[in-house]
Amino acid sequence: MKKIIYAITIFLIGACSSYQKSNAKFKAEKDSDGNLVGYATQNDFKQEPYGSEWFNDYYEYYETDKKTISELTPYLKDVTIKAFMGTWCDDSRREVPNFYKILNETNFDQNRLELVTVNRDKKAKGVEKGYNIERVPTFIFYRNGKEIGRFVEHTVNDAFLEQDILQIVSGKGYKHAYEK
Repeated sequence: MKKIIYAITIFLIGACSSYQKSNAKFKAEKDSDGNLVGYATQNDFKQEPYGSEWFNDYYEYYETDKKTISELTPYLKDVTIKAFMGTWCDDSRREVPNFYKILNETNFDQNRLELVTVNRDKKAKGVEKGYNIERVPTFIFYRNGKEIGRFVEHTVNDAFLEQDILQIVSGKGYKHAYEK
């Protein structure tokens, strides 16, 4: 019995290790233009040159609407997010730090967030396929594996980003800036 448990343990450790290695190939790396392409995290944007050029300043400068943050928090508990952005894109540089600040203030579990950085052609090693990414940033919100809405490029009606997100996750009929 001990040999079986030992064999299963070794198998699971090996499986986890190979899973991490296969996912590591998508880690964001700089392309020939110096832009990140691949899966990225908030920590990637805090590093140079992104941190000093745009991320840290936008993050610190953005003041969230606290009332909206408190309304938004319970709606995010069962949501997953797939996000696409470009480190070359001014809209992404503005909205992504604000997006992270909102997620941090709502205590969003960032294990339920996948952020993909794309090149100027909005490509990222094929990860973007099937998501219909025409503009960045695009934040796609899911509940129970089903898309419930998306934020595309900028807020609607000069709203705060957190108000757009609240409208999406609360099911209030949000249409992004390019949706008819």
